Amino acid sequence: MNPMNFTLKQLRYFAVAGEHQSVTKAAELLYVSQPSISSAILHLEDVTGLKLFIRHHAQGLSLTPQGLAFYRKTRNLLKEAESLAQFASSLGTEISGTLKVAGFPTVTGAVLPSILKRFVDQYPSVYVDCRELHQKDLIQGIQDCAYEIGITYDMELPSSVSFEPLVSLPPYAVVNREHGLSQRTSVSMAELAPLPLVMLDWPVSRQYFMSLFISLGLNPNCAYRTHSLSMARGMVANGFGYSLLNMPLSQDSDTDNLVAIPIEDDLVSLTMGVVKLSESVPTPAASAFIKEIKKYMSEFSDIQLGEVSSVTMPLLAANSLPTSALI
Repeated sequence: MNPMNFTLKQLRYFAVAGEHQSVTKAAELLYVSQPSISSAILHLEDVTGLKLFIRHHAQGLSLTPQGLAFYRKTRNLLKEAESLAQFASSLGTEISGTLKVAGFPTVTGAVLPSILKRFVDQYPSVYVDCRELHQKDLIQGIQDCAYEIGITYDMELPSSVSFEPLVSLPPYAVVNREHGLSQRTSVSMAELAPLPLVMLDWPVSRQYFMSLFISLGLNPNCAYRTHSLSMARGMVANGFGYSLLNMPLSQDSDTDNLVAIPIEDDLVSLTMGVVKLSESVPTPAASAFIKEIKKYMSEFSDIQLGEVSSVTMPLLAANSLPTSALI
Protein backbone atom coordinates (compact mmCIF):
# COMPACT_ATOMS: atom_id res chain seq x y z
CA MET A 1 0.00 0.00 0.00
CA ASN A 2 1.40 3.36 -1.03
CA PRO A 3 1.71 5.99 1.72
CA MET A 4 -0.82 8.80 1.62
CA ASN A 5 0.65 12.08 0.42
CA PHE A 6 -0.93 14.75 2.62
CA THR A 7 0.21 17.14 5.30
CA LEU A 8 -0.85 17.98 8.84
CA LYS A 9 -1.86 21.42 7.59
CA GLN A 10 -4.25 19.89 5.05
CA LEU A 11 -5.68 17.63 7.74
CA ARG A 12 -6.13 20.62 10.06
CA TYR A 13 -7.98 22.55 7.34
CA PHE A 14 -10.25 19.57 6.74
CA ALA A 15 -10.89 19.02 10.46
CA VAL A 16 -11.90 22.63 11.13
CA ALA A 17 -14.14 22.65 8.07
CA GLY A 18 -15.71 19.39 9.19
CA GLU A 19 -16.23 20.62 12.74
CA HIS A 20 -18.01 23.80 11.60
CA GLN A 21 -19.46 22.36 8.39
CA SER A 22 -18.29 25.43 6.54
CA VAL A 23 -15.34 26.35 4.37
CA THR A 24 -15.98 30.02 5.08
CA LYS A 25 -15.94 29.54 8.85
CA ALA A 26 -12.79 27.40 8.67
CA ALA A 27 -11.04 30.08 6.61
CA GLU A 28 -11.99 32.74 9.17
CA LEU A 29 -10.77 30.69 12.15
CA LEU A 30 -7.51 29.68 10.51
CA TYR A 31 -6.80 33.10 8.93
CA VAL A 32 -6.42 31.66 5.44
CA SER A 33 -8.32 32.04 2.19
CA GLN A 34 -11.36 29.95 1.35
CA PRO A 35 -9.62 28.48 -1.73
CA SER A 36 -6.86 27.19 0.58
CA ILE A 37 -9.44 25.24 2.61
CA SER A 38 -11.22 23.96 -0.50
CA SER A 39 -7.93 22.94 -2.11
CA ALA A 40 -6.89 20.96 0.99
CA ILE A 41 -10.22 19.10 1.06
CA LEU A 42 -10.08 18.29 -2.65
CA HIS A 43 -6.50 17.03 -2.26
CA LEU A 44 -7.49 14.74 0.62
CA GLU A 45 -10.41 13.35 -1.36
CA ASP A 46 -8.12 12.78 -4.32
CA VAL A 47 -5.35 10.91 -2.47
CA THR A 48 -7.71 8.90 -0.22
CA GLY A 49 -10.32 8.10 -2.84
CA LEU A 50 -12.99 9.09 -0.33
CA LYS A 51 -15.86 11.53 -0.69
CA LEU A 52 -15.51 13.43 2.56
CA PHE A 53 -18.24 16.08 2.21
CA ILE A 54 -21.57 16.65 0.61
CA ARG A 55 -21.67 20.22 -0.67
CA HIS A 56 -24.90 22.08 -0.10
CA HIS A 57 -25.39 25.15 -2.26
CA ALA A 58 -25.37 28.22 -0.01
CA GLN A 59 -25.76 25.98 3.04
CA GLY A 60 -22.21 24.82 3.66
CA LEU A 61 -21.03 21.23 3.99
CA SER A 62 -21.96 18.03 5.73
CA LEU A 63 -19.69 15.05 6.35
CA THR A 64 -20.42 11.80 4.60
CA PRO A 65 -20.29 8.58 6.69
CA GLN A 66 -16.79 7.99 5.34
CA GLY A 67 -15.95 11.63 5.96
CA LEU A 68 -17.14 11.38 9.58
CA ALA A 69 -14.96 8.32 10.24
CA PHE A 70 -12.00 10.04 8.58
CA TYR A 71 -12.71 13.21 10.60
CA ARG A 72 -12.58 11.30 13.90
CA LYS A 73 -9.25 9.69 13.01
CA THR A 74 -7.94 13.04 11.85
CA ARG A 75 -8.83 14.71 15.16
CA ASN A 76 -6.99 11.96 17.05
CA LEU A 77 -3.94 12.33 14.81
CA LEU A 78 -3.88 16.12 15.24
CA LYS A 79 -4.07 15.71 19.02
CA GLU A 80 -1.12 13.30 18.88
CA ALA A 81 0.78 15.74 16.70
CA GLU A 82 0.12 18.53 19.20
CA SER A 83 1.25 16.28 22.02
CA LEU A 84 4.41 15.46 20.07
CA ALA A 85 5.11 19.16 19.57
CA GLN A 86 4.67 19.81 23.29
CA PHE A 87 6.97 16.86 24.06
CA ALA A 88 9.63 18.19 21.69
CA SER A 89 9.36 21.59 23.35
CA SER A 90 9.76 20.04 26.81
CA LEU A 91 12.92 18.25 25.68
CA GLY A 92 14.52 21.63 25.28
CA THR A 93 13.49 23.00 28.66
CA GLU A 94 12.61 20.32 31.22
CA ILE A 95 15.29 18.56 33.26
CA SER A 96 13.79 15.09 33.14
CA GLY A 97 13.97 11.77 31.31
CA THR A 98 16.95 9.45 30.91
CA LEU A 99 20.52 10.69 30.75
CA LYS A 100 23.10 8.22 29.45
CA VAL A 101 26.61 8.79 30.77
CA ALA A 102 29.81 6.84 30.17
CA GLY A 103 32.84 7.08 32.42
CA PHE A 104 36.43 5.89 32.25
CA PRO A 105 36.96 3.16 34.92
CA THR A 106 39.13 5.23 37.26
CA VAL A 107 36.73 8.15 36.95
CA THR A 108 33.54 6.19 37.56
CA GLY A 109 34.79 4.88 40.86
CA ALA A 110 36.44 8.12 41.91
CA VAL A 111 33.97 10.90 41.31
CA LEU A 112 30.73 9.71 39.74
CA PRO A 113 29.02 8.17 42.81
CA SER A 114 29.22 11.45 44.72
CA ILE A 115 28.18 13.49 41.68
CA LEU A 116 25.29 11.13 40.97
CA LYS A 117 24.02 11.40 44.54
CA ARG A 118 24.01 15.18 44.43
CA PHE A 119 22.44 15.27 40.96
CA VAL A 120 19.57 12.85 41.56
CA ASP A 121 18.77 14.53 44.87
CA GLN A 122 18.36 17.78 42.99
CA TYR A 123 16.69 16.35 39.86
CA PRO A 124 14.65 13.27 40.87
CA SER A 125 12.87 13.24 37.49
CA VAL A 126 16.10 12.26 35.72
CA TYR A 127 17.24 8.65 35.54
CA VAL A 128 21.00 8.51 34.99
CA ASP A 129 22.13 5.40 33.13
CA CYS A 130 25.86 5.34 33.87
CA ARG A 131 28.24 2.83 32.28
CA GLU A 132 31.92 2.14 32.84
CA LEU A 133 33.86 1.91 29.57
CA HIS A 134 37.45 2.05 28.38
CA GLN A 135 38.46 4.86 26.08
CA LYS A 136 37.86 3.23 22.71
CA ASP A 137 34.39 1.97 23.61
CA LEU A 138 33.52 5.20 25.42
CA ILE A 139 34.36 7.38 22.43
CA GLN A 140 32.59 4.99 20.06
CA GLY A 141 29.52 5.14 22.30
CA ILE A 142 29.56 8.96 22.13
CA GLN A 143 29.92 8.87 18.34
CA ASP A 144 27.06 6.36 18.04
CA CYS A 145 24.88 8.51 20.35
CA ALA A 146 24.57 5.60 22.77
CA TYR A 147 25.75 8.01 25.48
CA GLU A 148 25.17 11.74 25.56
CA ILE A 149 28.22 12.65 27.61
CA GLY A 150 31.36 10.92 28.86
CA ILE A 151 33.81 11.67 31.63
CA THR A 152 37.31 10.63 30.68
CA TYR A 153 40.84 11.79 29.89
CA ASP A 154 42.24 13.71 26.94
CA MET A 155 43.59 10.58 25.26
CA GLU A 156 43.11 9.75 21.56
CA LEU A 157 40.11 12.01 21.07
CA PRO A 158 38.82 12.28 17.47
CA SER A 159 37.66 15.58 16.00
CA SER A 160 34.05 14.36 16.08
CA VAL A 161 33.91 14.83 19.85
CA SER A 162 34.48 17.95 21.91
CA PHE A 163 36.41 17.88 25.18
CA GLU A 164 35.91 20.30 28.06
CA PRO A 165 38.83 20.05 30.52
CA LEU A 166 38.10 19.94 34.23
CA VAL A 167 41.20 18.91 36.15
CA SER A 168 44.84 18.07 35.37
CA LEU A 169 46.22 14.92 37.01
CA PRO A 170 49.98 14.28 36.94
CA PRO A 171 51.28 10.71 37.25
CA TYR A 172 52.69 9.44 40.53
CA ALA A 173 54.17 6.21 41.87
CA VAL A 174 52.42 4.03 44.43
CA VAL A 175 54.23 1.48 46.64
CA ASN A 176 53.42 -0.45 49.80
CA ARG A 177 54.61 0.67 53.23
CA GLU A 178 57.44 -1.89 53.32
CA HIS A 179 58.87 -0.81 49.97
CA GLY A 180 62.31 0.78 49.96
CA LEU A 181 60.88 3.98 48.49
CA SER A 182 57.96 4.33 50.91
CA GLN A 183 59.69 6.99 53.02
CA ARG A 184 60.71 9.10 50.06
CA THR A 185 59.04 12.46 49.43
CA SER A 186 59.68 12.14 45.69
CA VAL A 187 61.23 9.77 43.18
CA SER A 188 62.62 9.99 39.64
CA MET A 189 61.58 7.89 36.69
CA ALA A 190 65.18 6.73 36.34
CA GLU A 191 65.00 5.24 39.83
CA LEU A 192 61.69 3.55 39.07
CA ALA A 193 62.61 2.10 35.67
CA PRO A 194 64.64 -0.96 36.86
CA LEU A 195 62.16 -1.83 39.62
CA PRO A 196 59.27 -4.31 39.07
CA LEU A 197 56.31 -2.39 37.63
CA VAL A 198 52.71 -3.54 38.02
CA MET A 199 51.33 -2.09 34.79
CA LEU A 200 47.67 -1.08 34.55
CA ASP A 201 47.27 -2.70 31.15
CA TRP A 202 44.35 -0.83 29.62
CA PRO A 203 45.07 0.02 25.96
CA VAL A 204 45.29 3.81 26.14
CA SER A 205 46.54 3.84 29.74
CA ARG A 206 49.36 1.45 28.86
CA GLN A 207 50.47 3.69 26.00
CA TYR A 208 50.41 6.75 28.24
CA PHE A 209 52.44 5.20 31.07
CA MET A 210 54.95 3.72 28.63
CA SER A 211 55.35 7.10 26.98
CA LEU A 212 56.48 8.59 30.29
CA PHE A 213 59.51 6.31 30.27
CA ILE A 214 60.15 6.58 26.55
CA SER A 215 60.14 10.40 26.73
CA LEU A 216 63.12 10.14 29.08
CA GLY A 217 64.90 7.42 27.13
CA LEU A 218 64.09 4.80 29.77
CA ASN A 219 62.90 1.20 29.49
CA PRO A 220 60.62 0.09 32.36
CA ASN A 221 60.69 -3.35 33.96
CA CYS A 222 57.07 -4.39 33.34
CA ALA A 223 57.06 -7.39 35.67
CA TYR A 224 53.25 -7.72 35.90
CA ARG A 225 50.29 -6.58 33.86
CA THR A 226 46.66 -6.39 34.97
CA HIS A 227 43.39 -5.15 33.48
CA SER A 228 41.96 -4.31 36.89
CA LEU A 229 42.68 -1.24 38.99
CA SER A 230 41.82 -3.10 42.19
CA MET A 231 44.13 -5.95 41.14
CA ALA A 232 46.97 -3.48 40.51
CA ARG A 233 46.50 -1.90 43.91
CA GLY A 234 46.28 -5.32 45.54
CA MET A 235 49.49 -6.54 43.92
CA VAL A 236 51.32 -3.39 44.99
CA ALA A 237 49.95 -3.74 48.52
CA ASN A 238 51.29 -7.31 48.61
CA GLY A 239 54.79 -6.35 47.54
CA PHE A 240 54.88 -7.33 43.87
CA GLY A 241 56.28 -3.96 42.89
CA TYR A 242 55.19 -0.37 42.30
CA SER A 243 52.56 1.03 39.96
CA LEU A 244 51.87 4.32 38.22
CA LEU A 245 48.53 6.10 38.58
CA ASN A 246 47.01 9.51 37.93
CA MET A 247 43.83 9.54 39.99
CA PRO A 248 44.84 10.07 43.66
CA LEU A 249 44.33 7.37 46.27
CA SER A 250 41.39 7.46 48.64
CA GLN A 251 41.86 6.90 52.31
CA ASP A 252 40.05 3.62 52.85
CA SER A 253 40.80 0.05 53.90
CA ASP A 254 41.79 -0.92 50.35
CA THR A 255 44.64 1.58 50.34
CA ASP A 256 45.79 1.46 53.99
CA ASN A 257 49.01 -0.30 52.96
CA LEU A 258 49.73 2.00 50.01
CA VAL A 259 51.86 5.13 49.81
CA ALA A 260 51.75 7.62 46.94
CA ILE A 261 55.01 9.28 45.89
CA PRO A 262 55.25 12.34 43.60
CA ILE A 263 57.56 12.03 40.60
CA GLU A 264 60.35 14.56 40.23
CA ASP A 265 60.49 14.60 36.43
CA ASP A 266 58.54 17.06 34.34
CA LEU A 267 56.01 14.66 32.83
CA VAL A 268 52.87 15.03 30.75
CA SER A 269 49.76 15.07 32.92
CA LEU A 270 46.41 13.60 31.96
CA THR A 271 43.50 16.01 31.86
CA MET A 272 40.13 14.75 32.98
CA GLY A 273 37.06 16.33 31.43
CA VAL A 274 33.70 15.94 29.75
CA VAL A 275 33.29 14.71 26.18
CA LYS A 276 30.26 14.94 23.93
CA LEU A 277 29.52 14.80 20.24
CA SER A 278 30.84 18.02 18.70
CA GLU A 279 27.70 18.75 16.71
CA SER A 280 25.27 17.94 19.50
CA VAL A 281 23.41 20.40 21.71
CA PRO A 282 23.19 19.01 25.27
CA THR A 283 19.75 18.24 26.63
CA PRO A 284 18.73 20.17 29.75
CA ALA A 285 19.52 17.09 31.83
CA ALA A 286 23.01 16.80 30.34
CA SER A 287 23.67 20.52 30.82
CA ALA A 288 22.59 20.27 34.45
CA PHE A 289 24.78 17.20 34.98
CA ILE A 290 27.83 18.92 33.49
CA LYS A 291 27.14 21.93 35.69
CA GLU A 292 27.02 19.66 38.74
CA ILE A 293 30.35 18.07 37.77
CA LYS A 294 31.98 21.50 37.52
CA LYS A 295 30.46 22.59 40.82
CA TYR A 296 31.65 19.43 42.53
CA MET A 297 35.20 19.92 41.32
CA SER A 298 35.41 23.60 42.13
CA GLU A 299 34.43 23.30 45.79
CA PHE A 300 37.85 22.20 46.98
CA SER A 301 41.10 24.08 46.70
CA ASP A 302 43.66 21.30 46.24
CA ILE A 303 44.24 17.57 45.81
CA GLN A 304 46.47 15.45 47.98
CA LEU A 305 48.44 12.45 46.80
CA GLY A 306 47.44 9.86 49.39
CA GLU A 307 49.11 10.86 52.63
CA VAL A 308 51.80 13.05 51.04
CA SER A 309 50.11 16.23 52.24
CA SER A 310 52.87 18.58 51.16
CA VAL A 311 52.25 18.01 47.46
CA THR A 312 49.22 19.33 45.64
CA MET A 313 48.26 18.39 42.11
CA PRO A 314 48.15 21.07 39.39
CA LEU A 315 44.62 21.97 38.35
CA LEU A 316 42.92 23.61 35.41
CA ALA A 317 41.07 26.80 36.24
CA ALA A 318 41.79 26.27 39.94
CA ASN A 319 39.44 23.27 40.03
CA SER A 320 40.00 20.21 42.17
CA LEU A 321 38.52 17.00 43.47
CA PRO A 322 37.44 16.39 47.07
CA THR A 323 39.79 13.97 48.82
CA SER A 324 36.87 11.82 49.96
CA ALA A 325 35.99 11.05 46.35
CA LEU A 326 39.39 10.05 45.06
CA ILE A 327 40.56 6.58 44.17
